[in-house]
Amino acid sequence: MNKAYAIAFVVFAAIFAVALLPKSPAPTPARKAVVVELFTSEGCSSCPPADALLIKLREQHSDDGVEIIPLGFHVDYWNRLGWRDRFSSAEYSRRQEDYATRMKLDGPYTPQMVVDGETEFVGNNTGRAHDAIAQAAGRSPGAQLEVTRSSGDKLHVKVNSASTASADILLAITEDNLSSSVKSGENSGHVLRHAAVVREFRKIGQTSAGGFDSHVALNPGKDWKLKDLRAVVFVQEKPLGKILAATETSLTGTN
Repeated sequence: MNKAYAIAFVVFAAIFAVALLPKSPAPTPARKAVVVELFTSEGCSSCPPADALLIKLREQHSDDGVEIIPLGFHVDYWNRLGWRDRFSSAEYSRRQEDYATRMKLDGPYTPQMVVDGETEFVGNNTGRAHDAIAQAAGRSPGAQLEVTRSSGDKLHVKVNSASTASADILLAITEDNLSSSVKSGENSGHVLRHAAVVREFRKIGQTSAGGFDSHVALNPGKDWKLKDLRAVVFVQEKPLGKILAATETSLTGTN
């Protein structure tokens, strides 16, 4: 075998050996945590099944590897019909009304779920909920969000986004393992159970040139059970658009 053939043989053998090597799996694309908002009321007779679905989403915490972050917003417009929901807030009703306007709906209704600020449907539709969560999780996060506990009752929130468009940074404090014995209204005589009830909701800032870095004080209510509280931080496009990133942390130090 002359020198040229020998070189060609060695090159061919090397290529063949490389082809036989096991291929590394393709990198798994980043999957974002998915925020599931439920607009509900203790005065609404069709809401308890949706509340039960939110409890299941909280208990499973993940679906096929997707982190689910539930938020139970109790609206106040049912209060005038016989039962005052102690978890309700006019602010939560306004948030739902703003969604209805942006999504060109006839108006707010209960129970309603909104997944990642983009998809809405009747809140007791389990199949629709899981489909919407899976679709939302397939999209890469639109921002990098880091939330850590800092000194005292504070969170350190840091956001980085490739977009220069301003986005809202929102904080929700939620509480699990809550219940009410309803004495009047459509659910009179029933004990209603809730998870991920939004106890406090506020805007803590907005991105500037794609960034945000701040310490945020936490002020839990005296009657809130610390072991059942979670701080949820998420980044949402303006005005009330899709949710770019989200994370949650337990206020007792364990997720």
